[in-house]
Amino acid sequence: MHATTQTRDAALLPADEETRDVALELYAEVADAPILSPHGHVDPGILLRDEAFADPAELLITKDHYVTRLLFASGVPLDELGVGPTANADPRRIWRHLAENWHRFAGTASAYWLEYELRTLFGIVDEPGADNADALYDTIAARIQDRDFRPRALFDRFGIEVLATTDDPLDDLAAHAALASDPDFRGRVLPTFRPDAYLDPEAAGFADRVTRLVETTGRPATFAGYVQALRDRRAHFLAHGAVSADHGVLEPYTTDLDPAAAQDLFAHALADKLDARAAREFRGHMLFQMAKMSVDDGLVMTVHPGVRRNHHRPTFDAFGPDTGHDIPVRTEYTENLRPLLEAFGTEKNLHLVLFTVDETSFSREIAPLAGFYPSLYIGAPWWFLDAPDAILRWRSAVTETAGFYRSSGFIDDTRAFLSIPARHDTSRRLDAAFLARLVVEGRVSRPTARRIARDLVDAIPRGVFKL
Repeated sequence: MHATTQTRDAALLPADEETRDVALELYAEVADAPILSPHGHVDPGILLRDEAFADPAELLITKDHYVTRLLFASGVPLDELGVGPTANADPRRIWRHLAENWHRFAGTASAYWLEYELRTLFGIVDEPGADNADALYDTIAARIQDRDFRPRALFDRFGIEVLATTDDPLDDLAAHAALASDPDFRGRVLPTFRPDAYLDPEAAGFADRVTRLVETTGRPATFAGYVQALRDRRAHFLAHGAVSADHGVLEPYTTDLDPAAAQDLFAHALADKLDARAAREFRGHMLFQMAKMSVDDGLVMTVHPGVRRNHHRPTFDAFGPDTGHDIPVRTEYTENLRPLLEAFGTEKNLHLVLFTVDETSFSREIAPLAGFYPSLYIGAPWWFLDAPDAILRWRSAVTETAGFYRSSGFIDDTRAFLSIPARHDTSRRLDAAFLARLVVEGRVSRPTARRIARDLVDAIPRGVFKL
């Protein structure tokens, strides 16, 4: 084996030979296993339309805010990266920006994912740079015109069995229905109920959204009608194959209010007359209500807290959301979730998956909670933490307290369709590396490690997400 091939085969695996050999053995168990992606943000329309991708920049750069945010931090304006609703940048120039700044991505997860995509999908092994940017662009541009590079062909090539999207509660889910009824499409593309903007009275347009919600469902504009309207839309999602509801909140605060107090807050929220304290109470009560609904209808409840969305207001105003400036904040779970867990934490029908971008909470709160409450699972490393060293820190932080089987399995959480296999491959390699160390240290037997490696990519996510 050539040295470069050996290095690539052992990418992200331990440096010492004994542990690396065990890791390679474990990785081989799962390298080609089907991909289960129960949380992500890919537009289902690309699979429905099955059209050729527009250009290399849109395919690899403009839709991936992991990439655009670092280029922006390095001095490239967002409008020159094709970001925003009115962006009209030249795709070749966008690609040149990435190639000329390739060295700035060294050591990041984005560099590994992009290198994986370039190598496995386009046969590109040379590092991008100013001198070869145009040649690489032409190689990619030619390849994406091929029939076998259409989204559906790649879906099959990637080995994706399940792909979950993220969808507005009032989405008609027509794309999902069309894919489900298409005999030529064999995958499962599942919607995910994402009600954040309908639960937060401080969100822009909250009152208008709630008005459309109750009008669409024919419910009265009371708190009871509002809650029933949300139940109605969850039922619509369930009928279209949804398995989960996702909640992106600043803090996982929960509280159970009496009906009169809830109605009062709801009326003031529609009139835009809630102060910050009252808005927090309303959000906390609605997160509690979402858990109650999950107990009733079985939708898995995933909670992604601890991110200050749209941190830079001028950028948000100019370019919109999801443009790279969602920044983590410290997050507390034990007290914030106690009302919810006291009410529903032992309910068999509730699966609550907790994510975090606050590493200090892994061993202090989330793992201990998952080690007691049957309903609660440890979410995979997410956003800034789905990177090699952070994933290994996460495994070390949670495994000694809760083991492997109280975790969720990997979620790729991506809008960048081509990065899905790269991200799952990263996770599989790092889990193999972590397990290999336990084997070499005599803490886990080889047969058990092989079983865990397989379960982490199959049985565990199937069970947690009710697939």
